[in-house]
Formats: sequence, C-alpha cells, structure tokens
Amino acid sequence: MPSFSYLIKDSKGNKHEGTISATNLDAALNKLREAGQTVITIVDAGKAEAGRRKTLIDEIVLYIHKLRAAVPLGTLVFFTRQLSTMVSAGLTIEKSLNNLLYEETQKKFKRVVAQLLNDVKKGFSLSDALDRHPGVFSPLYIALVRSGEVSGSLYGVLGEMADYLEFIQDTRRKIVSAVMYPTLVAVILTFVTIILVGYVVPQFEAVYTRFGAALPIPTQILIQVSDIVGGNILTALLAAVGAIILLKIGTLTDTGRKIADRIKLTMPLFKHIVMNSLMSKFCRTLGMLLSAGVPVVDSMNLVYRVMDNVHYKAAVRQANGLIRDGYSIAASLKKTEAFPNTLLSLAATGEETGDMDKMLSKAATFYDKQLEAVIMRMTSLIEPLLIILIAIVIGAIIIAIYLPFFKMGLTFRKGLT
Repeated sequence: MPSFSYLIKDSKGNKHEGTISATNLDAALNKLREAGQTVITIVDAGKAEAGRRKTLIDEIVLYIHKLRAAVPLGTLVFFTRQLSTMVSAGLTIEKSLNNLLYEETQKKFKRVVAQLLNDVKKGFSLSDALDRHPGVFSPLYIALVRSGEVSGSLYGVLGEMADYLEFIQDTRRKIVSAVMYPTLVAVILTFVTIILVGYVVPQFEAVYTRFGAALPIPTQILIQVSDIVGGNILTALLAAVGAIILLKIGTLTDTGRKIADRIKLTMPLFKHIVMNSLMSKFCRTLGMLLSAGVPVVDSMNLVYRVMDNVHYKAAVRQANGLIRDGYSIAASLKKTEAFPNTLLSLAATGEETGDMDKMLSKAATFYDKQLEAVIMRMTSLIEPLLIILIAIVIGAIIIAIYLPFFKMGLTFRKGLT
C-alpha cells in the first residue's frame, strides 16, 4: 500500500510531520481529516523519493511533460492577480475558481483550473491542489500559497506572487529582445551565405571552366566549399538539427548543465546579463519569501529550486548549510564567494536593521537597473559588430567569386601592351 508524507496542524496549532498508508491520496487525506487534523500538505512518499533519483530518461520525459503542460506566463499572471482580488473581496476559493473557470479562454489552462476547482470541492487545500500540477505551478508558487493559507494572508501572498511573476515576465522580455536581433541577423546571414555558396558560385564555376583559366586559391577554396554544400545540404541540415537536439539532451545531464551554465557566466557580452538576472531573481525571491513569513532555511531551499544556474544553486545550498550552523545570512553568502559585494553589504544592513526583506527588495531593484543598462549597452555595441560581420562574410564571398575576372582582365591588358 502506498505511503504518504504529511504535515499537519493539531487543535493547539502545533505542527507535526509523519507518514500514513492509504490506497490513494484522497483516502490518506480523509484519514487525517477524520482524526481531526488540519492538513497543511500531503505528498506521495514514493514519488517524492523517486523524484530525487532522476535518470537521463526521467529528465527527458520531465522536460517533455513541462513543455506540454506549460501555459503562457501572462495567463498565469492574470490568474494569480484575479484570484488575489477575489479572495481579498471575501469570496471563497471555490467561488473564485469557479468564476475564473468561466472567464478563462486558454484551453490548456482552462482544464487546469477545472481540475483545481474539482480538487478544492473534494476538500483539498489550494496549495495541495496546485501541487498536483507541477508543470504549471512552480515549487515557489505552491510554497507561498501554503504560507498564505497557514498565516491567513492568502490574498496578500497572491498579490505578491502576481507582482513577482510580472517581474519575471518583464525580465524575460528584456533578455529575449536583447538576444532576438543578433539571432535574427545570424539566421539571415546563414541563409544568404548558403544561397551564394550553394547556388550562385556553381553558376560562375561553369564560366570559369569554359575559359579554362587558372583560378586563384581563394576561388578554389570557395568552389570546394560550394561542391560540399551543394552535394550535402540536406545532410548538413539534418546534422545541424541533430546537433541541436543532442546539445539540449546534454544540458539535461548534471555535467552538461555545469558546462552550459559555466559558459553563460564567462561568455563575453552575455555574462553580465546572466549575472544581473540571477542576482535580481535571488534577491526578489528571498525577499518575498521572508516578507511572507517563511522561515529563512525554508526560504533558501525554495530559492535553491528556482535559481537557473547550477553553480549558483550550489552556492545557495552551501549558504543554507551555513545558516543552519548559526551563521548570519550575509556571512553565509560571503563564505560562498559567489555573491557580489553590493548584495552582501545590503544583506548585512538588512540584518542589522531588521528589514532584510526591504533591503533585498532594494537590491533586486538595483540589479534590475543594472540588467537594463547592460542590455542597452550590449544592443548599441552589437549592431555595428553585426554589420561588420555581414560585410566581411558577404564581401569575402563576392571577392572570391570575381577574383578570376580581375586576374583575366590584368592578363588581357598585359597582352595588349
């Protein structure tokens, strides 16, 4: 019979953890409620343990599941904001979800809301209902909702979560806008180069053959490249797609993640975007959790789960271990040697004044502005660099194409003299 791990609160308000055996999750929930306990959270112990031992196949399946289950971030922002407004107006969770289900137009998310409503009607708490949709709601989202349920300030927590999701959406939009232009130019340049090398060069090769002229080395190299591209273009495209898939699968392994995340932190131009984005997310997430009343150690555990870089995940885990040993937050972060001095100074000030959440919010704002400034500088710098790259690539191809004509013209002119 399956076992379920639970966290409950008794009639005196004391919390207790343990496990219970039942045929399914609903049966375990009913057993605990019949015993007069208030269930804070309950999960399948077997699945939780299996989740800690993922193979590469598990990672691939999980990635595909998240792709299929994911909903647009804007949809989640709207849902959270509306739910916060309805709960603050005094509506029950069931009534609020029912209203949101009626208004929802996104088909995939409409099914999720319908399942949430069904679970809440069965007696699940909102956090437990959300926990059954890991592809849609993050651990951070679920933990904050759970803290709001326990503290009785659910509407406030949902409002903060909506603000946080809007921040994530805005940051994502800034980064995409910064990367989109060079990516588009690179794609167009590749397409133009393939046309020139695969279609235009063979036309000139026929002319060179008719004249029987000795070709310069750059032209010979270009013709050889053209023959390779023209004869293997489909193979090359399939190889490129296969390489992209293999790289993606590689990043799902521990070693692959470490390499990819290290490259992101050292890549010229982009490393400052990655760093400021990570610091902003760290400060905003930790500040929001502390403001919601989540204990420091639990908050750091959640921050660990939402960090997008394995090297900083390791730093957060190390800092959390030091906090458990009695170190302050600022001292723990400093000992990891991974966090910048600005953050360390603001964290130390926050601990001294007792306003850690406010100081972290200020730090997040600082890194937001840094991120925006870096993106603007990078955009202004990368545009002329891309123009120069286009001129070099296209210019080199055109010069190599016309070089034999220049040589023949010089030979003909010498013959006349």
